[in-house]
Amino acid sequence: MLETVLGFVAVLALALAGMQIGFALFIVGLVGFSIVIGWSPALAMVGQISWESAQNYGFSVLPLFILMGNILNKARLSNELYEASNAFLGHKRGGLAMATIVACGGFSAICGSSLATAATMGKVSIPSMRRFGYADSLAAGSVAAGGTLGILIPPSSVFVIYGILTQTDIGKLFVAGILPGILTIFLYCVAIWVVVTIKPSLGPPGEYVPWPQRWRTVSRIWAVATLFLIVVGGLYVGAFTPTEAAGVGAFGSYIFLVIRMGWSWSALRSATLETARATTAIFAMLIGAFVFSNFINVAGMSTLLGEWVRGMNLGPIELLTVIIIFYLFMGCIFESMSMILLTVPILFPIVLQAGIDPIWFGVIVVVVCEVGLITPPVGMNVYVLKGVFKDIESATIFKGVFPFIGADCVRIILLVMFPAISLWLPTLI
Repeated sequence: MLETVLGFVAVLALALAGMQIGFALFIVGLVGFSIVIGWSPALAMVGQISWESAQNYGFSVLPLFILMGNILNKARLSNELYEASNAFLGHKRGGLAMATIVACGGFSAICGSSLATAATMGKVSIPSMRRFGYADSLAAGSVAAGGTLGILIPPSSVFVIYGILTQTDIGKLFVAGILPGILTIFLYCVAIWVVVTIKPSLGPPGEYVPWPQRWRTVSRIWAVATLFLIVVGGLYVGAFTPTEAAGVGAFGSYIFLVIRMGWSWSALRSATLETARATTAIFAMLIGAFVFSNFINVAGMSTLLGEWVRGMNLGPIELLTVIIIFYLFMGCIFESMSMILLTVPILFPIVLQAGIDPIWFGVIVVVVCEVGLITPPVGMNVYVLKGVFKDIESATIFKGVFPFIGADCVRIILLVMFPAISLWLPTLI
């Protein structure tokens, strides 16, 4: 047990010192495993994990979905998504911020990354909101909060990581994220309505768009809708596996890029390089997490934690409440991917012993990690926007996200009290 505690302290120290979390997990896991078992088994374990991870066919879903999002991003679909949302909502008080939330939801369906969603939609929507007199706090806050949808609405890279770590059906995880994603969009729009009702000057109405023009903007986003229906619909009806769905999505995005922009070698090359960089970083984190998880297992921490939880006689709801509070605290220190990699291998066996559905737990974990993306002091979405808009202070953005954190609290309560929100669609597959 002492080795495990020292291991966590070492990982935290290395992460705070600036080391990438995957390498921190790898180094501590390797050293810890070697102390408990020996150097020769430790090196053999590392070689086996690295080889199996690189050869695992199921892992190919990650680069393919990342490639799909990067290619569609090069096709500049974010502009059309925002224009379509703005056409229907922009004339209302706070409507541009609501349109941003809806557009972030649409962009999440082709991106799978919260940071990319926040950065891309920020460039599209914040200048427009500023032009109509929106306060920077509401404008930037809505983008930061809307960006968190990138890891909930399928295809979500975090759901893929969770599915890989826990051997849970990735297709069902994707489908399970749909209704919670829609609920999130609704609650965020309600939060905006409450804010502008209390203080109307924060979000004045924009221009009214006639109905014929509204339908024209909708016709421009047919590619996003079609690709989403093919990928997620194919998973839903069992037409193909998650890996096949990712391949179909990547190929479909490439066809759309050619139709829209013609043959663009520079766009394809840029998307491929970005995909390679992102995939390399994710695989480094995965391998590090597997190595650290093996160290935790041989050190006996999972067994001790399981016995401790059983001794507390907590029911499923009480256990989930404790885990949620733990994740909310972790979100103030780590970003979402780090939290998943560091905690899920330890908590998942305990959750299974408590009889909690792994898909339900996966949705709750991702949702709580979303909150960590906008909570101080490490809200990654906030700092992404700060990097794009250097004239907006971080404190201003954090001020703008507080109403959305309140909406997130309501969402977490609803997801815990009504598991059917997460589990109804997966049961139909």
